[in-house]
Amino acid sequence: MHDLHYYVTGNTAEGLVNYLDTNLHNISKIVALKHPSAALKTAIIKQLTNLRNDDDLEILQSSLGNDYLDGIIIRDKSLAFIDEAVATTSTNVVDLTESFPEKEHDLSEVNRLTQQAYDSFAEGLKIHDELENIYINQMDFDHADAFAEQFIQDLLHNVPKKNRMPHTYTRLFGTNTADGVVNVVPHLIQNIDQVYYIKGRAGTGKSVFMKKIAAACADYGRDVELYYCSFDPKSVDMVLVRDLDFCIFDSTEPHEFYPEREGEIIVDLYDEFVAAGTDEKFKSEINNTNARYKSCMKKGIHYLKEAGKERKLPEDRYMADITGDDVTQCVRSILNK
Repeated sequence: MHDLHYYVTGNTAEGLVNYLDTNLHNISKIVALKHPSAALKTAIIKQLTNLRNDDDLEILQSSLGNDYLDGIIIRDKSLAFIDEAVATTSTNVVDLTESFPEKEHDLSEVNRLTQQAYDSFAEGLKIHDELENIYINQMDFDHADAFAEQFIQDLLHNVPKKNRMPHTYTRLFGTNTADGVVNVVPHLIQNIDQVYYIKGRAGTGKSVFMKKIAAACADYGRDVELYYCSFDPKSVDMVLVRDLDFCIFDSTEPHEFYPEREGEIIVDLYDEFVAAGTDEKFKSEINNTNARYKSCMKKGIHYLKEAGKERKLPEDRYMADITGDDVTQCVRSILNK
């Protein structure tokens, strides 16, 4: 069994993003779990994962942190169980307050701190744009276009076109949470044969390059997993095409990795597209801008951590009175319904 972990929600410079919809493609039964307690809904989702037969599961990690889940999708059964807080559509709402009565659950401080985190990330993005401009002004765009074209040709030269409507699943491979910056990159790439690690700097065309690759694969009738950046949600951080056993991703901070096995290759777009000596020429400007950007990110993560602590208090009050047996009984009644 190969469970797949990824995020559909993320804490970004544009606030909370939610990419759940594209992942419910062809799922006919969507059960939304309704309750103020995210910890309770997570406990139920975890028990539901234990009841599978031989089904592969898609486990939706939560932007709240490692202690929570947003839901599970059982694609072979065309079934999903989703936390109603992130559910955008549902065929069935299960109100858990019937079994577990509501208590006072004031999240106003959590929301205030979370908003402060978003404001810090937004400020960081503006500074990041300044960093991008340094490199954009030193870019060879003609070479970047030709390089992308050649890469796509090499990738698809032996691949037959499929006459079908492809589907693009939009996701995140990590995000900013109360536990800091998290990602599931090693998990996503572990069974993929061809893995390309993109190196570069801000503004060196990593996202544009990947968007072109994704579009080309879709033109060939292949389903694409498109993973967006959890800092700037307009930017793409990974393209994964299972049908081609292929993945390419932004392997720079804060998700920097290096090849560890055969078939894994580094593609350095700074070396390819940017005028030699740019790092050295603009060193003090780059260092200064980088420091300001990192300071905003650090501040944002601090606010998320504080929000996480505030959330834990009412969550702990709920869970103190709930036993494993209570959860099991609730899961049984959900499955009977």
